[in-house]
Amino acid sequence: MSFLRLVAPEPLPVLRSARLLLRAPTMADHPAWAALRASSRGFLEPWEPLWPEDDLEKPAFRRRLRRYATEMRDGGAYPWFVFDAVSRELLGGVTLAQVRRGVTQTGTIGYWMGAAHAGRGVMTEAVGLVVAHAFSALRLHRVEAACLPENRRSIRLLEKVGFTREGIARRYLCIAGEWRDHLLWGLLAEDPLFPPEVRTPTFAPPSPV
Repeated sequence: MSFLRLVAPEPLPVLRSARLLLRAPTMADHPAWAALRASSRGFLEPWEPLWPEDDLEKPAFRRRLRRYATEMRDGGAYPWFVFDAVSRELLGGVTLAQVRRGVTQTGTIGYWMGAAHAGRGVMTEAVGLVVAHAFSALRLHRVEAACLPENRRSIRLLEKVGFTREGIARRYLCIAGEWRDHLLWGLLAEDPLFPPEVRTPTFAPPSPV
């Protein structure tokens, strides 16, 4: 039985497409996650907050899972790891966070991709699956995203999924140790979602691992 299963009584559903499988992370994923993040460090660091010194170590990963479990229990965030559906190789991650209910019904999406797997449309498909889940199962009305103005990969991804650029937020997030302006994006439940095959994702029971 996994650590996450012990602390999260209702794990996330598995989301599937023809080539991808998305499921909640577990302690068993730590070696693959740490190896992928380490090999992709130069690729990821320009777009992320500063990494803690122990970020890739097992205790830090365990704390990360505890935080995920609390956020899922409270309905505030939903993290998925992205795997190749055939080989089960870890490719990256997508998180739907800052979920607000009431009159807002909104969440914010974030994602990261291993450097070796970039440029194949994998993350576009994965984000589409999570957004479709947000609108169908979670009944959100709006999903938001933000990216640095020079992050052309992320801009193309958001445009392909169907997001609309809505403005710019000054010094919005602290990235690589500096407060940086970000482009703001929004996608509504009634907007077209691309690629079309992820409009209705395939759901499966929670993973047994």
